[in-house]
Amino acid sequence: MALRRDQRRITDEDRAAVRALHAEGLGRNEIARRIGRGSRTVSVLAAELGLSFDRTHTAIATEARVIDAKARRAALVQRAYTRAEKIYDRLEADAGPAGYDFTATSVNGIETKNLNHVPAQDERALALAAGAHLAQAAKLEALDGDPGLDAAKSMLGGLAEGLRRIAEAPEDTGEG
Repeated sequence: MALRRDQRRITDEDRAAVRALHAEGLGRNEIARRIGRGSRTVSVLAAELGLSFDRTHTAIATEARVIDAKARRAALVQRAYTRAEKIYDRLEADAGPAGYDFTATSVNGIETKNLNHVPAQDERALALAAGAHLAQAAKLEALDGDPGLDAAKSMLGGLAEGLRRIAEAPEDTGEG
């Protein structure tokens, strides 16, 4: 029965290959591919040889992805606010001289009428849509909020509670 790739004995050639490829600046996964070993085996060999893998490129790439995701969320927040504003403009159209264009399907086909008010069902649907956009914007903004701010608020609240308890505690006169 043939041994799986990860069950073969580690040889001096494996150690030499890991040392040489590491010296070339290759990462763990690339070394594993080149020598036909698992990444865990390469990690164990590197540790035995006193080698470590530089993770600065990974950290930089991760930070770049985080920044990109934050920028994308900010763009989505702006789009959500824009959509909500457009919906509010439609809701308030009845206040202007143009009125509200109500479109409905009738026996004569699709008809559009200009009204001086927004029909209740349209107002409800538009209000729900605006609320959904605003709620989504708030959720996205919360993802990028300052977590330190919440911690500071919590700490200040705890301090205030402690001071209140001290102030309300009966004074110890030291007598008897």
